[in-house]
Amino acid sequence: MEKRVPTLKKKFTDEIIPTLMKEFNYTSVMQVPRLEKIVLNQGVGQGVADKKIVKTAQDELTIIAGQKAIQRNSITNISNFKLREGMPIGVKVTLRRDNMYEFLEKLLVIALPRMKDFRGIPGKLDGRGNYTLGIEEQIIFPEIELDKIDRIMGMNITFVTSARTDEEGYALLKQYGFPFKK
Repeated sequence: MEKRVPTLKKKFTDEIIPTLMKEFNYTSVMQVPRLEKIVLNQGVGQGVADKKIVKTAQDELTIIAGQKAIQRNSITNISNFKLREGMPIGVKVTLRRDNMYEFLEKLLVIALPRMKDFRGIPGKLDGRGNYTLGIEEQIIFPEIELDKIDRIMGMNITFVTSARTDEEGYALLKQYGFPFKK
């Protein structure tokens, strides 16, 4: 049985590579920037008081990403927040290869259009061609059942590219279909 190739992966090889090679005058296919990984990160500050919140966040992020999320622990003591070293305060998952493309397609086609008053995403990259998108509600993803949600939590989604400049990274993400604001 032939393995299914994610739509955006096919689009990258068939359309994006030739377009970017022409736009930036690359001499080799290997110079074309590519998406290396997507990191989903969710800080759960309330997890200090209630351990179940971190577990719930981990389960939700696992469902959203389609890959097991891991707990992130505190590395310092902060007495004002009743935080001790080693306490779970967040969850993250790193997506690569086909999982990354499947998640990206779901994000661009299904989740982002479901946001309230959606008019595009800000087009500011980090100076090295990477992009971080902040999402305020996890309920925009179709896997999350509204009946089972006890609190709305946001997350950061970081798109790590091999681009050397913001211009290259922006062009790559724009080709994938990121709905940047004008």
